[in-house]
Amino acid sequence: MLFAITHITRYRYSGPVFLEPHTLRLRPRCDALQRLVEFRLETHPYAVGRSECVDLDGNAVVRAWFHDVTDAFTIVSTSRIESRARSPFDFLLEASALTLPDPYDEPLRTLLAVYTVRAQPSEAVARFARAVMRDVGHKTVPFLAELNQRIADLCAQAIRLEGAPLPAEVTLQERAGSCRDLAVLFMDACRSVGLAARFVSGYHARDLGRRQEYMHAWAEVYLPGAGWRGFDPSQGLAVADRHVAVAAAATPAGAGPIDGTLRGDVSATMQVDLELQVSDASGTRSQTVSSWAAVEPS
Repeated sequence: MLFAITHITRYRYSGPVFLEPHTLRLRPRCDALQRLVEFRLETHPYAVGRSECVDLDGNAVVRAWFHDVTDAFTIVSTSRIESRARSPFDFLLEASALTLPDPYDEPLRTLLAVYTVRAQPSEAVARFARAVMRDVGHKTVPFLAELNQRIADLCAQAIRLEGAPLPAEVTLQERAGSCRDLAVLFMDACRSVGLAARFVSGYHARDLGRRQEYMHAWAEVYLPGAGWRGFDPSQGLAVADRHVAVAAAATPAGAGPIDGTLRGDVSATMQVDLELQVSDASGTRSQTVSSWAAVEPS
């Protein structure tokens, strides 16, 4: 599938502010599962300085800094991506990874340690994961598929524009959450049985007739013999060619698309305009959507 994506984020401030340096993670990944054909990134006001690097998770990161005061800040990213992962289970696991818990041998276990740390350990989440693990006979891939589906069946989806993801235990208890909340629940359940998991931000070709659309979030699990593989608990699906990954990290904050602060005692609003054009065998569909949210700049 071929995606053409235009993503515009506009901040408007009640008075003049000075923009501190901002970190932007908006460049889609380019790897074996998706090919980045074209990418452009612009900011208004124009950045007087800009550096680019690749972080520990392989994310393309732009660090931009500014000079003059402004009452508005706009970030525009445009990209074309070819998504190639037609079969999410087209891999062969190493023998050590076929069963749970603790599917990693050394030195891989040490290298993946940061992705197995449970930020807020919950016995309720661990029990939930162990029950799934027992039901599938401790087999790794069936565990991931069943966990993904159970979260999708159990939890109602909600749209929450602001704030960090909820703790996994809260999402499990309330049986509802945004896509980022469900991703964190999936990650914590995986980590409780020894699987390395990380948070992913990106885009998803869902029902393009929706009135509103936002960036999407899911999780990836490291499988020896297969590498990082995506699972989307808000859809109950393994990630294939209808997802476009932008950034991934051990914590949700490390995969956030925009990170920065400003100087000024002001209020602010944020508008996101997201246009997706998706080409597949049945033709091209497109959707232009926007949403507003009040934000408190830091």
